Amino acid sequence: MDDKAAAPSNLNIANVLTVIRILGVPLFGWLLLVDGGQDESMRLWSWLAFVLLMATDKVDGDIARKRGLVTDFGRIADPIADKALTGMAFVGLSIIGLLWWWVTILVLVREWGITLMRFFMVRRGVVMPASRGGKLKTVLQAFAIGGYLLPFELWDNVVAEAARWLTHGLMAAVVAVTVVTGVQYVIEARQHAKEPMR
Repeated sequence: MDDKAAAPSNLNIANVLTVIRILGVPLFGWLLLVDGGQDESMRLWSWLAFVLLMATDKVDGDIARKRGLVTDFGRIADPIADKALTGMAFVGLSIIGLLWWWVTILVLVREWGITLMRFFMVRRGVVMPASRGGKLKTVLQAFAIGGYLLPFELWDNVVAEAARWLTHGLMAAVVAVTVVTGVQYVIEARQHAKEPMR
């Protein structure tokens, strides 16, 4: 009874920021896809929107931990917000021809597959928060996507080429970490599945 009384409300600033991130996804998608991604100024705006929305991921997590506002809603909604934003970015970048579709499909199958698995585990009374590897994956995704969003055509040729290769390298790391952490989550879920339902 005391534990329930002390539990933070779902209506708190950390969760509000998470919801804002989810609601900002359509705006980001529109900025990225307008004119087929050919408008360099809109690409810059889409990059800015992505950076600001991703920044709320760190801010809401820091606030939740420092103020004791960690909730089950936040544990579930936060990764969904991340996946909605990065998922829109992956699909959008593939639509405008800047990212291979096989990368997008591989990442999205893993991301949403793990999200569905988490929902299944919640029904068993188990909340699986993001692991350190999962957080690293999110950071790598943010930097790689940010690189692809920037219109390197506006830069000096040498700098632009170096930035492209760096971005490709980051995306390769994203694919590797995405697959490895996905396997780790599945192993963890199988271990929980052997336990009695809570």
